[in-house]
Amino acid sequence: MINIVGARPNFMKVAPLHRAFSRHKDIESLIVHTGQHYDFQMSGIFFHQLDLPEPAYFLGVNNGSHAQQTAGIMLEFEKVLVAEEPDLVLVVGDVNSTLACALVAVKMHIPVVHVEAGLRSGDRKMPEEINRIMTDAIADQLFVTEHTAVLNLLKENIPTAKIHFVGNVMIDSLLYCLRSLDRLVKSEDEQVELENYILLTLHRPANVDKSAVLIKVLETIRKLTQLQKVIFPIHPRTLKNCEALGLDADLGKIKNLEMIRPQGYREFLELTRDAALVITDSGGIQEETTFLQVPCITLRESTERPVTVEVGTNHLLPDWNAESVLHLAQQIINGACKQGRIPELWDGHAAERIVTILREKYINSYVCDHKRQPSDL
Repeated sequence: MINIVGARPNFMKVAPLHRAFSRHKDIESLIVHTGQHYDFQMSGIFFHQLDLPEPAYFLGVNNGSHAQQTAGIMLEFEKVLVAEEPDLVLVVGDVNSTLACALVAVKMHIPVVHVEAGLRSGDRKMPEEINRIMTDAIADQLFVTEHTAVLNLLKENIPTAKIHFVGNVMIDSLLYCLRSLDRLVKSEDEQVELENYILLTLHRPANVDKSAVLIKVLETIRKLTQLQKVIFPIHPRTLKNCEALGLDADLGKIKNLEMIRPQGYREFLELTRDAALVITDSGGIQEETTFLQVPCITLRESTERPVTVEVGTNHLLPDWNAESVLHLAQQIINGACKQGRIPELWDGHAAERIVTILREKYINSYVCDHKRQPSDL
């Protein structure tokens, strides 16, 4: 069994799966890191915080256009498959690494497992949406986090036998790490005072790649800081674009704004848990805030995680501007926020369900068919 990680969200999804696989002697679980996120704060720190072993392979493909990155990962991953000859390849989420490794495995006739399948935003301008659709079309087993994902796959003529509603492995990691938050020791420059604050994260191209939108972001931050302190762990992409457009100096002048470097998973989880409000364009953070019962505003036209809006604490704000964000934030902070609930099967046991299903399909069935012990996955 080979598990693929590449970008920040992948680590939280693979960590509980690797732990669950490792509890079975008849499964050998290897981790391949494509290198898609190569900054220590964006990837390396997660191996330590999530108790992941060092990857068996590091492909080091970390730059270039979407096409260059995808092609580079495919070329390097093919070498891994030739060397290891695995029985299964497991991919998670919707990043370039997910699609690239799935394509290579399928063409080499190796079954592909996609965890977090079926999510759809309906926006094909998002590269993640293309990655999701294509990976689901070629995967052999699809594990989903919410009921709308099942419906999406059925509409795309995916056979029912391939679809498994198991819950959310992101929540498995969240619960695993919550236990250690109170024991977390931070260095002096990472201390954040415990007070009412708004937590802001933005990294998607639609919000940070164009000067007109970044100027709108700055105006939104100025207004929000009049309401409460804003803590902004600034993504490398966002910082790079601000610097290129000469907006970083303007950001630095905003009072009541605390810009900090990208945080480790546990540190960010603590910031999220204690926030009065989270404003984001991240998919995973929509899920985390829903589970933690923290109000969230998502600055996007659509979401691939509708359960966080329909059931959880998430408010989708399309076609947003500084005034609309401020108005909604003010309502939420004043107590006029919806009381969300935790979605079905978001209980910390999704990885166990996935392993049970995979063992039944690829180990137990093999033993029954061949009347002998299987080779390791």
